[in-house]
Amino acid sequence: MPPSQSYVNISFFPPPFLMIGIPTLEIIHGWISIPFSSMCTVALTGNCLILLAVKRTPSLHQPMYYFLSMLALTDVGLSLSTMPTTLAVLWFDHRLIGFNAYLDQMFFLHSFSVMESSVLLAMSFDCFVAISNSLRYAAVLPNDVIIRIGLAIVARATVSFFPFLLKQLNFCPGKTLLSHSFCFHADVMKRACADITVNILYGLYVVLSMVDIDSLLIVLSYTLILYTVIRLASLRERAQALNTCVSHILAILVFYSPVIAVSMIHHFGRHLPPIVHSLIASLYLMVPPVLNPTIYSVKSKPIREAMLRVLRGKDQG
Repeated sequence: MPPSQSYVNISFFPPPFLMIGIPTLEIIHGWISIPFSSMCTVALTGNCLILLAVKRTPSLHQPMYYFLSMLALTDVGLSLSTMPTTLAVLWFDHRLIGFNAYLDQMFFLHSFSVMESSVLLAMSFDCFVAISNSLRYAAVLPNDVIIRIGLAIVARATVSFFPFLLKQLNFCPGKTLLSHSFCFHADVMKRACADITVNILYGLYVVLSMVDIDSLLIVLSYTLILYTVIRLASLRERAQALNTCVSHILAILVFYSPVIAVSMIHHFGRHLPPIVHSLIASLYLMVPPVLNPTIYSVKSKPIREAMLRVLRGKDQG
């Protein structure tokens, strides 16, 4: 083959990509958009209610509720990052997305996912402090410490995204069909006609830092919490102490279960139908923002009452 023809199928300028909705169910995308748009509405409404409830209720101006506000704000960002392309595909069959727009959405999805994992880790530390040192709880976690924790979470999420790793790849014009209606790093790097070893290592780094390290630290926090609870005198005190962490434990399960499922499917489920990959990835991004407000409104009486006051248009007192 002449040298002039060896690169004919490689694009040095990233081409626009084509996103898909739910594979094999394109004919009913209009109907599928109903539960998707409903979940987006529920997620935005529930999390915004939590933010307003904490802001308007002075009795909720405590560390645990500030961390809950961070979680709600992260879930709002995650929903807003996912919603535009997903609903554009389902409602209007608008599948084309430019490479720079793809990077923009991927940045926000990546950042808010890392932020959510980091907030859950911070909340586990908050639970440990609340149980082990309840008398000095506010002194250990004053407002300036919480602000620094929040800034550290944002900084961690921002600096862990490396778009130049994708920008330096060459893409094949014939490999522009993506596997989802939103932007995943693992999805686009497989469309490159180049060595993607560095990108694979980067993906491994993200999984290790977000899933493995954060989850191990959360487990360590709860090990210390259990050790503290066991040392309490009465069963009633133990039950009350553990009850303060139930909502957080459920939020951890809601977030990490889909994350682990997505990771397992990408590595070991290549033989599975595309619809399975698409649905699991959608659950990973859509379920936590929907369920977290439900969990906290059901399990936390102060949050539930404050949310009801917001809906009734009343302030505390």
